[in-house]
Amino acid sequence: MPVAIRQAQLADADAAAALYLRARRAAEPAIPPGIHDDDDVRGWMRKRLVASGHVWLAEDGDGALLGLVALTPGWVEQLYVEPARTGEGIGAALLDFAKARSGGELQLWAFETNAGARRFYERHGFTAAERTDGSGNEERAPDVRYVWRDQGASPARS
Repeated sequence: MPVAIRQAQLADADAAAALYLRARRAAEPAIPPGIHDDDDVRGWMRKRLVASGHVWLAEDGDGALLGLVALTPGWVEQLYVEPARTGEGIGAALLDFAKARSGGELQLWAFETNAGARRFYERHGFTAAERTDGSGNEERAPDVRYVWRDQGASPARS
């Protein structure tokens, strides 16, 4: 399925936050429930992610929002797909987009209990580099730091 990826604009922030909330809720109990209310999430999406240029959106040919990825240098901070559209290659397209912009290395965190996401990242070349007890995340849930390195590229310099 063809997916177009474009940078989110402020006008997209509410739709991106709504997709994020739907996807998080659909993933429970594999991931812990969010600890912020919907208004906090909308503000965070608008002010911290979209306004800073970190969010990229996947859309179909009709402009329907299919997924999002939030990127900071060397990191996939968030990756969510519309729950009814998982398994269609949208997450893979977003991850490929992130890899292409990465300079050859990416990291991300996944909850240890989120077996589906962990399998997805491992299928796409990520390897577990660190496991924690969750004391460093808001949800206080054990997580796994994954790393991907492009074997044909030099690591990004800071």
